[in-house]
Amino acid sequence: MGTRRFPGHGATDARRSTPHGDADARRSTRHGAMGARRSTPHSDANARRSARRGGVMARFNVTLPTRSAARPVLPGFVTDVRPARSDPAGPAGRAAELAGLSGALVPFDPEGQESLVLAAGVLRDSRHLRVIAEFHPGIATPVYLAKLSASLQRFSADRLGWRLAVDLDPAVARAQGDFLTGADRYARAEEFLTVAKGVWQGDFEYRGRFYQVAGGGFAAPLSGRVFPTVYLGGTSPEALELSARHADVHVFSPQDDLEALTARLPGVAYGLRLPVLAREDDDEALAAARRTGFTGLTGCYAAVAAAIGEYADRGVSEFFLEAGPRPEETYRLGEHLLPLLKESTRVG
Repeated sequence: MGTRRFPGHGATDARRSTPHGDADARRSTRHGAMGARRSTPHSDANARRSARRGGVMARFNVTLPTRSAARPVLPGFVTDVRPARSDPAGPAGRAAELAGLSGALVPFDPEGQESLVLAAGVLRDSRHLRVIAEFHPGIATPVYLAKLSASLQRFSADRLGWRLAVDLDPAVARAQGDFLTGADRYARAEEFLTVAKGVWQGDFEYRGRFYQVAGGGFAAPLSGRVFPTVYLGGTSPEALELSARHADVHVFSPQDDLEALTARLPGVAYGLRLPVLAREDDDEALAAARRTGFTGLTGCYAAVAAAIGEYADRGVSEFFLEAGPRPEETYRLGEHLLPLLKESTRVG
């Protein structure tokens, strides 16, 4: 199995005061992710050089698990008296903080534990880690989600982010009690964010298709906090329009055509979801990929860092690295990959 090559993309220039505190221009030309390469004396130098041309402040996040790992099957004569593990995100979150990563995403998982609850646990157990909870707007009213988030911001020094899962698979949505379809999903998300931001700022009145608020708005002790950084995604016209109005960061997938899509997001920062498997050398990485059926960016640490640096060079300022559910994979990122990324990018 070789390294998967991602489609070539580009991006137009854009400026914005972003959650990174950085208003650098974001640019992109057509490019592809690097394939796995042999670790050579030139590899580290290439990784260090890769994104110095761009000047983008980059953040590196890890995706946390939402399901507890299955306990091993023991022989019948063995009694396992250990308590069952019930916090799948906790160990990986602690690993992310110790590894020096910027943040962690708790994804929306209809068959896993609730992302906002897991995010609260990770915020409680960490001091510096930014934690992004992904949820869909149908789970609660925007006023309630805003109140919950204001409380979390107060207790975590404003380290919470929101990632909205708007366009769910219809069967998943119906199983969640949500029967909206098509463009209505984005219309509701627009109102959701408008109301949440409105009550956050103080006195607020609103009458829309999906939500109404009369005499709303937060006062002390909920007022005065920083609104969660808003992450959105999608490639449809409705998704891009929603991001243009409300997103701090629009998160792409490796197969998305960035050159065409970012032109419709002036002033919005760009993020990228990126499955990563990195090891000391290419052979070790490819062997691990074959064992696990992994498909994504695979190779030695220097080659992977250089490929990520090229994305940063082209304007991607936030990376969601998907390295697997085991904490040791996150430690690998921090110990071996992050130092190379710090040399090849400006890490925020």
